[in-house]
Amino acid sequence: MSVEQARARFPVLARLAYLNAGTFGPLSRATFEAMTRRLILDTERGRGGAAYFEELSRLRERVRSGLAEVLGVEPANVALTGSTTAGCNIVLGGLGLSSGDEVVTTDAEHFGLLGPLHASGAVVRVARTLDRPAADVTAAILAEVTSRTRLLALSHVAWKSGHLFPIRELKEATGLPVLVDGAQSVGAIPVEAAPFDFYTVSGQKWLCGPDSTGGLYVADPAALAVAAPSYFSQNGYKPDGRYEPSPGSLRFEPGWVPPSSLAGLAAALEEAPAWRFQRALELTRHCRERLAERFDVATEPDQATLVSFSVDADPTETALRLYERGVVLRDVPGTSWLRVSCGYWTSEEDIERLIEALA
Repeated sequence: MSVEQARARFPVLARLAYLNAGTFGPLSRATFEAMTRRLILDTERGRGGAAYFEELSRLRERVRSGLAEVLGVEPANVALTGSTTAGCNIVLGGLGLSSGDEVVTTDAEHFGLLGPLHASGAVVRVARTLDRPAADVTAAILAEVTSRTRLLALSHVAWKSGHLFPIRELKEATGLPVLVDGAQSVGAIPVEAAPFDFYTVSGQKWLCGPDSTGGLYVADPAALAVAAPSYFSQNGYKPDGRYEPSPGSLRFEPGWVPPSSLAGLAAALEEAPAWRFQRALELTRHCRERLAERFDVATEPDQATLVSFSVDADPTETALRLYERGVVLRDVPGTSWLRVSCGYWTSEEDIERLIEALA
């Protein structure tokens, strides 16, 4: 498949320079058609009977296997969720942290992780990273680790700056459990989740799936409590009221993901080209170089697929003005930055359209 053929799968690219996969990835025609087919089937055949539920079970396993392949792990260790935040809630709810425990995170995290951390009951220690060079981040995070630290919780790719965080080095240096927020990494860059204890997935961002889809990798499902058994984890309940968790990570599945959404995510996972990561990184490098000719770029070279840069005008108003000119990106709250997301579907022409719109 060529770049042109890959781009042709996304109808929005015929109209816009779509540079916002860090919020929502573009939806392909195949994803739309898979969702539509599922809805038509459910409408015409109804939603019941043994064959229907067997079909949905196969669909769930298809998505689970697709996510496992992207993460480089076994399907049995992947739970289907509705978001990265849902995954964070499952982990923080199941660890049983208390006021005497500490968790270490950074000042670059999304509230989807920070919210569950602060609700966990543990003391949240925050390492300053946003105003430091990427090379100094490891030391800054390790400086917050104490004898009471029970968990490191941070992004693989920081959603504001676009910087890669040293998750493997932190795991090796501390030996502590690590919860990785994979919202800006899965589907954007190669991921190996197996060395970590918990790794969350967002389906609607770089995987280009529908809203309210995602996953959670758990290295040792038996070591994490099921804090709030719900629809699928209720399969572990016995007639006498005893609860025996479902095998593997199935026990953590928090509820019913709409079949149409699962069908769309399956299609998105299966159509992504093998060369996607290399292409995305090449375009990101090109984008950064072009922006650096005129702007102060906050994202250091050779990071992931996000590029944040400063503008003199109000960033929110600038993002709105760019949209009117056919360029979709976002501002970064609390900063003077705009953020560009470069995927394998991004073209050099998209980058030039951005540069011209900023003039």
